[in-house]
Amino acid sequence: MSSYLIARERGFDIIALPVFPSRRLFHTELSYNTDSGIKEPDDLAGKRVGVGEYQQTAALWQRGILEHDFGVSQFKVHWYMERTEELSHGGATGFTPPPGISFQRIPPDQSMASMLVNNELDAAAINSPWKNMPNVIGRSHRIPGSDGDWSKVKLLFPNRMAEGARFYKKWGFLPVNHAYTIRGDIYKKYPWVAFNLYTGFVKAKEYFNAKLVDSIPSALFFGREYLAMTQEMFGHDPYPYGVKNNRKMIETLIDFSHQQGLTSKRMKVEELFAESTLDL
Repeated sequence: MSSYLIARERGFDIIALPVFPSRRLFHTELSYNTDSGIKEPDDLAGKRVGVGEYQQTAALWQRGILEHDFGVSQFKVHWYMERTEELSHGGATGFTPPPGISFQRIPPDQSMASMLVNNELDAAAINSPWKNMPNVIGRSHRIPGSDGDWSKVKLLFPNRMAEGARFYKKWGFLPVNHAYTIRGDIYKKYPWVAFNLYTGFVKAKEYFNAKLVDSIPSALFFGREYLAMTQEMFGHDPYPYGVKNNRKMIETLIDFSHQQGLTSKRMKVEELFAESTLDL
């Protein structure tokens, strides 16, 4: 979503559907090295922090939440980016670091993981659900820092469930990562495709949710209890679709993008989504 905002402002001919297949508590994916002196989130001020990519949605939420909830200004952190320009969103949208930001690229023979475990970074976002999954754009799975002392690497938020409950109580939503988009030429020629696709995604989610309890792996012995805890914390539909149910979240994402200098203006929600989906 972050790169989508940038692309739209720069004239990319695409339009989004208010369908968000991925949500995470991105700030809880940060870990720190105990030699850094970090004890609490606000200790990140003045520290070296690694992110996969500076403009990616995960990093946008991490910076915004650290600033608004823990008082850590983006301008008081030294940011290190793992992805190369050629293998990044920013390579497609023409990324340059916003004014006033301390920005470095991680050397190509190193990674967030290797630098964090060797205390060359103080903290890094290394705990995504796909951290060990091979991919082209990231390096931490290929350069995992196996020679380092991983007992010194700790979660910044050791109780993710408690932090998730705190965040949701304050903000009232779970941060999104991705959305589906339609090429502009297709949308202009077949404007009905937006509503039809949206309706299909809604029906698919309803079908899956109806079978959710039965799809819990048997090896997850207390899976039903964890599902009940999740629903008690976030409601029965933590993945709502549509503009109406997500307006506060979308506006927060727009605000963070503008505040962080990634977009030059505060974009309107109505600019971002297909017209036929705005009232859904």
